[in-house]
Amino acid sequence: MFERLPASLHPTTPPAGPHPAPGRRTLTRVAALAAAGAVALAACGGGSSPGTASPAIPSEGPSGSPAGAITPVGSATTGAPAASASSAAGSTTSGTAPTTPAGTGATGPSAPAAAATSPFPGGLLIADRGNGRILALDPTGRVVWRFPVAGSLPPGQRFSADDAFISPDGRSIVANDEFHQVIDRIDIASRKLVWQYGHYGVAGSGKGSLHTPDDAYPLANGDVVVADIRNCRILEIAPDKSIVRQWGRTRVCTDHAPTTFGNPNGDTPLPDGGLLITEITGSRVVRLSADGTVVFDIHVPVAYPSDAQLDANGNVVVADFSTHGQVVAVTPAGRLLWRYGPTSGPGRLDHPSLATPLPGGLVSINDDFRHRMIVVDPTSGRIVWQYGHTDQPGRAAGYLDTPDGHQPLPVGTRF
Repeated sequence: MFERLPASLHPTTPPAGPHPAPGRRTLTRVAALAAAGAVALAACGGGSSPGTASPAIPSEGPSGSPAGAITPVGSATTGAPAASASSAAGSTTSGTAPTTPAGTGATGPSAPAAAATSPFPGGLLIADRGNGRILALDPTGRVVWRFPVAGSLPPGQRFSADDAFISPDGRSIVANDEFHQVIDRIDIASRKLVWQYGHYGVAGSGKGSLHTPDDAYPLANGDVVVADIRNCRILEIAPDKSIVRQWGRTRVCTDHAPTTFGNPNGDTPLPDGGLLITEITGSRVVRLSADGTVVFDIHVPVAYPSDAQLDANGNVVVADFSTHGQVVAVTPAGRLLWRYGPTSGPGRLDHPSLATPLPGGLVSINDDFRHRMIVVDPTSGRIVWQYGHTDQPGRAAGYLDTPDGHQPLPVGTRF
């Protein structure tokens, strides 16, 4: 996510530790989502038709100094995920798209190197926000689908989604467009926008309105769950646009889950039917069970938490959407396991907005303001895969511009 909050809404950093759960709330229809659709994702990229360019996005100047590495807490390996069996450290993207070889920190185009095994065996969806597009890559890094194309959008509309998620049935993609205050459902086969919720270009809190929607996930029952940041609520929306469920009280922006939430920017559906909610205010992550019980409510040691996810062990992995960005992993009790946050050089992150744990222990990160998608090996602190050219925004093959989200696609996904 990209939302910049007023100074009064900037996150605070109280001492780390669990936050007492003040109550319970029922979580009903979220339990209907398919586990296959409950992975962290966000996407955008592709060739836009005339008139579909996104609004200008401010960027921050990169620095170039020595690289840093992962900082495990405890011993050299305490809390760090195991190395991936399917993605050897030091490997890079294969395919036709220009890439930066892992660990080199090169900032210009380079010839792709063959990877023994792709970290994305089902492909990858990228939210290329600055280019106003969604890209789907195959495991070799080749673009196999893009949105929008001519005729994709309603007359007079532009596209600037910062997240996109493929539906559990593989037939559509749901994208949230914070700039334009809407959620879009895109038919993959026709590449047309077939459903939209919100009033295009108009923020609000009344019926049918959103204010800075983020992380709109399609559920297996056809509903969409979304974090409505500035309205301080999470909504589940049915295909007929009725509100099936609401978590939080509209415009009551305090971190007191499950009654109220402080500017939530993440609402990841979980395989057990629950939700993992990220709150900007207070830098908190809340896990709700399928029946609405607060499983945990913890402070995370980052300035601006974005789109928290669970790893295979149930730990929280969350990105820090800051100039000196980082990714941390913490236990459900809030204990820091590891931190990736080089302060200079090719490994430095600039406003990363999503970090997704991958099978085998790797972590994929969209590094928004350095215009790249990377995969990091937490055991070594090395970048082992990259798409995009560090600090060089662009639209040409192999380039990205402010990628704001990604989704590792299930094996067998077809476009």
